[in-house]
Amino acid sequence: MSLDFSTAHESFEDALDGTIGLEEEFAILDPSTLDMVPRFERLHDAAEASDPVLAASLAGELISSEIEIRSGRGEDFPAAVAAQRDHRRRLFALAADQGVALGATGTHPWADYREQRNIDTEHYRRVVDGLQYVARRNNTFSLHVHVGVRGADRAVQVCDRLRPVLPLLLAVSANSPFVDARDSGLHTARTQTFTKSFPRCGVPDAFGDWRGFKDYLDFLVKTNSIVEYTQVWWSVRPHLAFGTVEVRICDAQSTAAESEALAALIVGAVLQAARDVDDGVPSVDPAPRLVEENMWRAIRHGLDGKLIDLERAEEQPAAEAVERLLAWTAPARSELGIDVALPEWNGAQRQRRLLEAGASIEDVYAATVRETRETYAQEAIV
Repeated sequence: MSLDFSTAHESFEDALDGTIGLEEEFAILDPSTLDMVPRFERLHDAAEASDPVLAASLAGELISSEIEIRSGRGEDFPAAVAAQRDHRRRLFALAADQGVALGATGTHPWADYREQRNIDTEHYRRVVDGLQYVARRNNTFSLHVHVGVRGADRAVQVCDRLRPVLPLLLAVSANSPFVDARDSGLHTARTQTFTKSFPRCGVPDAFGDWRGFKDYLDFLVKTNSIVEYTQVWWSVRPHLAFGTVEVRICDAQSTAAESEALAALIVGAVLQAARDVDDGVPSVDPAPRLVEENMWRAIRHGLDGKLIDLERAEEQPAAEAVERLLAWTAPARSELGIDVALPEWNGAQRQRRLLEAGASIEDVYAATVRETRETYAQEAIV
C-alpha cells in the first residue's frame, strides 16, 4: 500500500464512526497429523472456481500454510459479524472438500518455521528480503479488527488513548502457549515471536495529531526505512486506505464465540476512546516503558497473572482489569447494543489446564482444532 497522505487524510475526513471490518487468520493443516501444509494457493484457486463470494474474502499471508478471511466493510458490528459468519461457513466447507483442516491459535505448537514456504507476492517478497530470519520465523495467526473513526486527528488521538489498553486486550486474547514443540512458559508466544521481533511493531508512541503521525511516516519514507505503509506493523494504527483504527494486538481465537466477543470488546474500546476525545475526557499518556511492563505481564501470564494499574502504580489481578475495561466501554457498547460474553477461561488458560491434567501438546492442539471446527463451521453462532 503506497503512502498517499492526501488521500489518506480524506479517507478519515469522509469516514463514518462505527463501520466494522473483521479479519481472522487460520493455519492450514493436514487433518490426520495436524501438521501445517502449504495449501493456500490451492484453496484460493478452488474458491475462485466454485465460490466467488468466498474468493473475494480470502487473503494470503506470509506463508502458504496460512489463510485469512475478511468480512469486508460492515455498516455496523452485527453486519460485519453476519458477513464473517457466512465467510467462515464457506471456508470450512471448502477446506473439508479440499481435504484440509483449519486451526485457530496464535502459533502452531510444533511446526518448524524453516519448512514453511512463503507465498510469492511482491509484498511478501519484500518483507522476507528485508527482514530475513525475522520474517521467516513469523509463523503466527491473529485477529484484526477495523473500526471506522471520522476525522484524521481524532483517529490518531483514539490510537493514542488505546496504548495503555493494548496489554489488557492481549491478555484477554492470549491463545499461544506452545511453539517449536515446547511449552514456552508463556501465554502468548505469538507476541514474543512476532511483536517483539518485527521492526515498527508493538505499542506505538503517542503522536497527538495527524501532523505528528504524518511527520513520522515522512521520516520513514525519507530515510528509506519503508516503501509502503503495510511495513508499519503497530498493534494499533490508523489504516490509511479505510479510514479506520485497526487493532492488531490479539492472538487468533480457537472458538467463533470468543473471536466475536473479543471483536465486540475491541469495537467498544475504540468507540469509547472516540467518545472520550469528543467529550474532552483527560487522556492518560503513560511512558512507553510502563506500557511495556504490562505487555510483558500479558505475554508471560495472560489472564492468570496481574497487570499494573498505571494511574495508581498498583498491581491488580488481570481479571479485575477486564472488569474495569468492560465498565469503561459500557457507554459506547450500550449505545450500539453490543454485548461482550467472554468465557471463564481464555484459550491459553484452557490449553494450560489440559496440559497440567496430563494431556500432551499434541492432544491439547487436537482439542483446539476440534473447538475451531465445531464453532467456526456453523452458519450461526449461539
